Amino acid sequence: MQRNVLRSLKSLPIFFIFVVYFALSGPLLANVYYSKEEALEIAFGKDGQVESVPIFLTEQQKETIEKISQTKLEGQLYTFFKGMKGDTLLGFAAIESQTVRTQAETLLVVLSPTGELVNVEVLAFHEPMEYKPQKLWLEKLFKRPVDQLRAHHGVDAISGATLSVKSTLDQIRKVMAVYQVAIAEAP
Repeated sequence: MQRNVLRSLKSLPIFFIFVVYFALSGPLLANVYYSKEEALEIAFGKDGQVESVPIFLTEQQKETIEKISQTKLEGQLYTFFKGMKGDTLLGFAAIESQTVRTQAETLLVVLSPTGELVNVEVLAFHEPMEYKPQKLWLEKLFKRPVDQLRAHHGVDAISGATLSVKSTLDQIRKVMAVYQVAIAEAP
């Protein structure tokens, strides 16, 4: 009996090491891939001049954007980044964060000067890596209209990553809708 108790006490530290490892493994495995500056360089190149474009949405614009994007906007202030090279407009970009399951995903969404989706980069992903949308899947979304960016309605789902797909598509649709309503249709 005394031997069993001693054996149990010896294995107790190993048990706690495993508990601590698994409790911390989520945050430890989270990845931040690019800073804001690096993201904007990805969007517009090293020699692109970037200007922050704050947008103050009216209640009507907010409602229209929510209808187009089929997502809820958190507020009425939105920021785009406009890329220029000399007098040439390179396009627009937005950095979007949203909770996937319990942790955040941050995307860089890049639009052409005409509002076409031309690039998406995962800047940070704090969910388990197996749920992260891969570059090849993201590239299949390029140049599609906003109404075709819905899972099972023109976009293939990713097995086992349904919430990541939904979050990613929601963020992209939101950026495209804000561009359409607040930039393309602005006087």
